[in-house]
Amino acid sequence: MKKIIVHACVFCVVVLLSYGAVQNPFSTSYIDAIKEDSQMVATNNDPLYAEIVTHAKKYMEPATDAVIDQVWKATPGYNGVEIDIDESYERMKLHGTFDARQLVYRETKPKVHLQDLPPAPIFRGNPQKPMVTLLVNVAWGNEYIPDMLKVMNEQGVKSTFFLDGSWVKKNPQLATMIVEEGHEIGNHAYSHPDMQRITIERIDEELQKTNDVIKATLDVTPEWFAPPSGSYNDTVVARAAKHNMKTIMWSVDTIDWRKPDPNEMVHRVLAKMHPGAMVLMHPTEASAKGLEQLIIGIKEKGLKIGNVSDLMDESRVHVGVSLDKKQGAAD
Repeated sequence: MKKIIVHACVFCVVVLLSYGAVQNPFSTSYIDAIKEDSQMVATNNDPLYAEIVTHAKKYMEPATDAVIDQVWKATPGYNGVEIDIDESYERMKLHGTFDARQLVYRETKPKVHLQDLPPAPIFRGNPQKPMVTLLVNVAWGNEYIPDMLKVMNEQGVKSTFFLDGSWVKKNPQLATMIVEEGHEIGNHAYSHPDMQRITIERIDEELQKTNDVIKATLDVTPEWFAPPSGSYNDTVVARAAKHNMKTIMWSVDTIDWRKPDPNEMVHRVLAKMHPGAMVLMHPTEASAKGLEQLIIGIKEKGLKIGNVSDLMDESRVHVGVSLDKKQGAAD
């Protein structure tokens, strides 16, 4: 009863002030504020609005900060998700009933990002992100590259190819083919050295010389560095960071250089697959023959495949909305 009286009084005040506002335009903003408050009271008392608020708590997932994990080292963050209550209410109030398909999601950003962390190797993506990446280290195996590119194209997959600098210099056409197919390019040093056993000066030379030849040949500046044979130490990681590159390792290894049976290799790799996986491979016969089966198997596990930059990105998979874009739950 008290609420009805209050609303009636507010309405009378609004009417009187509206009449006076014709003579006194300075009262217009005050009238608008009263109207907005009245609408807010009505909205908050709507059972539909209350039901949306209740569901919003169920769907909310907090953002995950980037961290230095004791085992996995640098791990990227992952956006959270929440319901935009007011936008969802605007969608549903016309029919006056709750419809989960009309809920509007928006992403929330982590407080700590990958770029905020000190230099550290990266072995996997965020374990909450249902995506994996294929890392193709290239210093040899030219004969298998066209077949691998064909399979990736047919399957709609983009990967990151880490190129040896001397290989790029000798094989500019193949390197160009990889870029033209839409794949990402990383740095794999120049002469495939044991990076943790060479001097700082030599580390810098290997990194810079490779970046230079990739830039000159492909007009690309790598953001990611994969140490040959996975050999690295803190100095290598720090020097890569000085060259504006993060050091990439892997969490699943095909061990394709041992010439395994392609079917057995795929079965073994799929058994180890996980959200955020970084799968190491090379242009070998085993990987070329098993690649299609591997990609299909990954997709059947409900995992998307992207390049390293996609995996490191904080944006969500499936919900897939950013802070400036919204969509319904059915999208």
